[in-house]
Amino acid sequence: MKRKYLSPIIFFLVVIVSIPAFSQEEYLPLNQSYSLNLEKALYSPKLYFHTSIRPLYLPEVKKAVNYDSIQKELWFKKPEAKKWNGKWWNKLFNVNVITLKRKGFTLEANPLMNFSIGKDGSRTTWNNTRGIELMGRIGKNITYYTRFYENQGVFPFYLDKYIRKNRVVPAQGLVRSFHGTGFDFSEVNGYVNYQPGEHFTFQFGNGRNFLGDGYRSLLLSDNSFSNLFFKIMVSVWHLKYLVLYNQYVDIRTSMPDYGYARKYSAIHYLSWAISKRVNLSFFDAIVWKNIDSLGMYRGFDYQYMNPVIFMRPVEFSIGSPDNALLGANLSVIVGKHSVFYGQFIIDEFTLKEVLKQNGYWANKQGFQVGFKTFDLAGIKNLYFQTEYNQVPPYTYSEREEIMNYGAYNQPLAHPLGANFRELVSLLKYNYHRLFFSYEFMYSIFGTDPPGKNYGGDIYKSYNTRVRKYGNFIGQGIRNRLLYQNISASFLINPSYNLNLTVGAVFRNLKNDVSSSQTNYFYISLRTSLRNLYYDF
Repeated sequence: MKRKYLSPIIFFLVVIVSIPAFSQEEYLPLNQSYSLNLEKALYSPKLYFHTSIRPLYLPEVKKAVNYDSIQKELWFKKPEAKKWNGKWWNKLFNVNVITLKRKGFTLEANPLMNFSIGKDGSRTTWNNTRGIELMGRIGKNITYYTRFYENQGVFPFYLDKYIRKNRVVPAQGLVRSFHGTGFDFSEVNGYVNYQPGEHFTFQFGNGRNFLGDGYRSLLLSDNSFSNLFFKIMVSVWHLKYLVLYNQYVDIRTSMPDYGYARKYSAIHYLSWAISKRVNLSFFDAIVWKNIDSLGMYRGFDYQYMNPVIFMRPVEFSIGSPDNALLGANLSVIVGKHSVFYGQFIIDEFTLKEVLKQNGYWANKQGFQVGFKTFDLAGIKNLYFQTEYNQVPPYTYSEREEIMNYGAYNQPLAHPLGANFRELVSLLKYNYHRLFFSYEFMYSIFGTDPPGKNYGGDIYKSYNTRVRKYGNFIGQGIRNRLLYQNISASFLINPSYNLNLTVGAVFRNLKNDVSSSQTNYFYISLRTSLRNLYYDF
């Protein structure tokens, strides 16, 4: 059997195996609004908990806090005057739609949807998403999950431009044209999880992961499309160690006999709860392509199977040309439920050039600082977060485009790639099942005039850089972006986050070449189980 067929077959088996079983999903959805009340309990000076490894692992969450009690805070109690059957009341407003339990076997299922309509100037936008999630358990140690979306949609002008350029809907996959102005696209996620004992967990699937305590991550985010991965988690004492092996697809390159080009990464992340208030984590990643410079199939490099953190020495010892990154994450809890946090990413580093402060192109170190609090000014459920991110030109890029830190034409870290500064703030409040949200984002970033590479597009080789010295953030065409999103939602069912939402997006982009203004209004009935970053 040719190697090119192995990965699709493995993925197909993951999806098929995921269909026959499931109870409560073992990993909480990667949606920042879904788990806000839960995060409030986890960011506590009374716990040793590793909040920066996401999605959160439910068995660990249940050990730390009273998960069921927190979830039931949003339940609708059936009015005594109503003659509704209590079971059907809960199915509609509180719990999963389908539940099947047998000895050693459980199955739960929910419909997934996003039916929306909106207006962006002269354009009527809409989205038609249908899907299903199935989840369950077999025996004591094995759990499964699968989720499928089928979509058609027409997007606001700025998103439409992005999709046509990159051939993907952000985090939702490749597109096909749909009646000229719209797109057709789909997404399938699934995993198998095995926990043989207290300290080890193994997960194999197709999905996304996130490292950090912030709204963004400069280490690994859920910004890109789902990818095939194998994850090992080890929890001992106040330490949690994550080993993550990934396969990524590069849709810009097609290889004879292999289809779209593939690349791999080995990621290590050690989270240390120094105290109940302070958590320090260390990160490293190696990225390599599956076809070498001679056109020979390389595949997964088993020298990177070493589960020990800090792979840079291994990479150097084997004379590797692969892409290496190092980083760190820090969070400090202050008061009852407030957190200062930050990240640091090193792509390349030359000390003497850093000290000279001369804009050397290979000084590629980005950072994040942020703060969030869950009861601002003593008001229950008033959440506030503010965060600053900065990444210099050429970070995450490589001499060969395929070895960059990206997948499916999107960065694996920040949506803007590199060559940017960003301030993003969020204000959220909920009263029972009414949710209100406001996002403010301002960024300065550099883009490229035709034929130039100023370091913002991580899919360009850094060998095509415009200069060796004198580089700075915002170089090239300097863009100033102001983005605001305000919304109000009514939560219909918290179990799968079914909600009715109305909102508005105001986006203003200016540079020396052009400017654009977006005033976009929408209403939607949707299940919000993932983060979709349209704020760029």
